[in-house]
Amino acid sequence: MSEGSWDKLAQVTVKGAEHDSRERLPHPQCLEGTRVDLLKYIYEILDKHETNRIIWLHGTAGVGKSAVAFTVAERMRGLKMTAETRKENRLAGTFFFSRKHTNRRTTGRLFASLAYQLASKFTSVKTHVNQAIVENPALLHPDGSLRNQMEALFLRPLRQLKYRLRECPPLTFVIDALDECTDSLPESIDHSTIESFDENKSESELTELISLLAQALRDPDLPVTHILVTSRLEVHIHEAMQHENVCEIPVKTSEKGVAATISLDGADVDEDIFFFLEHSFRKLRNRNCNFPQPTEDQLKQLAQRAGRRFIVATTMMKFIDDRHNNPHHRLQLLLQLTSKLLPGTEVNKLYDCILSTCADPSLAYMHLSVVATLADPLPLSQISKLLGPGEGRDVETVLTQLRSVLDIPTDSSLPVQISHSSVRDYV
Repeated sequence: MSEGSWDKLAQVTVKGAEHDSRERLPHPQCLEGTRVDLLKYIYEILDKHETNRIIWLHGTAGVGKSAVAFTVAERMRGLKMTAETRKENRLAGTFFFSRKHTNRRTTGRLFASLAYQLASKFTSVKTHVNQAIVENPALLHPDGSLRNQMEALFLRPLRQLKYRLRECPPLTFVIDALDECTDSLPESIDHSTIESFDENKSESELTELISLLAQALRDPDLPVTHILVTSRLEVHIHEAMQHENVCEIPVKTSEKGVAATISLDGADVDEDIFFFLEHSFRKLRNRNCNFPQPTEDQLKQLAQRAGRRFIVATTMMKFIDDRHNNPHHRLQLLLQLTSKLLPGTEVNKLYDCILSTCADPSLAYMHLSVVATLADPLPLSQISKLLGPGEGRDVETVLTQLRSVLDIPTDSSLPVQISHSSVRDYV
């Protein structure tokens, strides 16, 4: 019966939510030599044994939160609990939320997924996870009580590790893009109330999750455990974190409570972005000796106008390295773009520039809007049907011009998706 329970758990766990899943390729990560001080600071907190902590890393869209989360997860996975163990590493589990994927945009399968990953690494807790499912099969239902799921699938297995791990370094869980957790809507709801229903329920869901995680880490029977959480600085998330005695880091460090926050927006990342751009242009030059190499002043100009957002820098490089357009011309377009911009407008101005290069910018914007607002992404053929025989006739041609902001798979049966949530904000 226990193996049957394990099979059921394996069926409901969201493999695509794991930090290194193929669904998330290419994995965003910090380029070696960048984010050095920030990562060092996070690692120092993760090494502390004094108290369990939630570490909240927040920032606006495109500043590199997911890249930091992935980099931290990879490091923790590479650190063994003891010199003798093979599978047992410090990364206990990961869940990367995404509004683009049905099973990754709610909390319904979060604890089941974390339990599956934990039991896969620490086989001694597998029995306890199985037993919990045997006792209450409803735990695996995504609409079940989040509190019950946390108690049976998260706390109960972790408690079994306290004695075994008493001399070991802390465990780490990584939960990325909390703000991407958004409730799915019932089919019968009045369309006039969709926006408020969606937002209110999603905010309540996130507030409950933050509260439950904080409660969990106050459990005295757990091994030392830290949870790195990333999100945008949404008001309801901030209020929930404040309610759980959040302290600001590095402005003020406090050992009280279970939470710490780190802001990415205030960090001086201009040098990191300059380094990223320099590295990217060097790679392109190695591939093609005719590829344009900007001067140091031009690189500084591009880095400065990225507005401390890595998504701007990475999209710039995708736009230049289009392979179907003249890279020299595209570089010049971006250098013209980098006149004086108001802080926070860098992403939108870049997307404006990309649309302006399309054969029909208005049509391209309409197609981009469709892709960005679909609750569930569709392949090209289905987008064409959705738009009808008129506008849908040239979908592939139009969307191909937006390769720097869209992920268009070579397999036409796979869905087209926006490359970053900031595209949705822009639309």
